[in-house]
Amino acid sequence: MVQHPKSREWDEKLRKMFDRIDDYLEDRYGDRYPLHPNRMKRGSTANKSMDGLFNVGASYSSGYGSRYGKGYVIEIYLSTLSGVDPELRAEIEGEVEAMVMKLLPEYFPDRYLNCEKDGNVLKIYGDLSLGSL
Repeated sequence: MVQHPKSREWDEKLRKMFDRIDDYLEDRYGDRYPLHPNRMKRGSTANKSMDGLFNVGASYSSGYGSRYGKGYVIEIYLSTLSGVDPELRAEIEGEVEAMVMKLLPEYFPDRYLNCEKDGNVLKIYGDLSLGSL
């Protein structure tokens, strides 16, 4: 698939931001649950989304049925077969939301972006234009 250079740049910035969040989560919570048997140990692959307990990223959503409209739905996966405590999951989601709000201005300066709960998911929304990257 051919991707516009500005779209690639946007995706790269998001990936770098989520890699930092992944590192934080791995440091803080990475030993709480055993890894899925098919999951590689943290740091054993070149891609943070492929190893360790956490895989954090976002997928674009056109925003149908959303109070914020289009944006990026944040996905927080824990690669374990163990049941994850709902209170711990809520704590992790809260920390991810706070970190995203802190890091958005660093990775996407001079634009309005926000991160909030949208129903039962976290969403990045606001100025998603590619023009000023």
